[in-house]
Amino acid sequence: MSSNDSLARLADVIESRKPANGGDPDKSYVSRLLHKGPDAFLKKIGEEATEVVMAAKDVDHGADKSKLVYEVADLWFHSMVALAHYGLTPADVLTELERREGTSGIEEKALRKVVARTAEEGAP
Repeated sequence: MSSNDSLARLADVIESRKPANGGDPDKSYVSRLLHKGPDAFLKKIGEEATEVVMAAKDVDHGADKSKLVYEVADLWFHSMVALAHYGLTPADVLTELERREGTSGIEEKALRKVVARTAEEGAP
């Protein structure tokens, strides 16, 4: 079983918990987050990202690496809630990562700057 299967299964569960799909905010954490709207799950993403940074710093000082894995899992989970809200899936993210495969990060960043500058120059 691949990790992609695990992500797809989790995405299906999140999708099923959307209030529009019958998810009950009184019985489901995901449904509650989605019911509250973007501010709720975006705040959680910010909190979880901070916790990832803190856990990584702790690992640098000898802490158990499993804490970092735990925090990254929380970050991924809440990011998947955001993806679902916006009609996206983990497959969309994997497609983007595959698109970037073999491309230098430095070249990718430079290309984004050129595209942004071109767009600004062409804007009325």
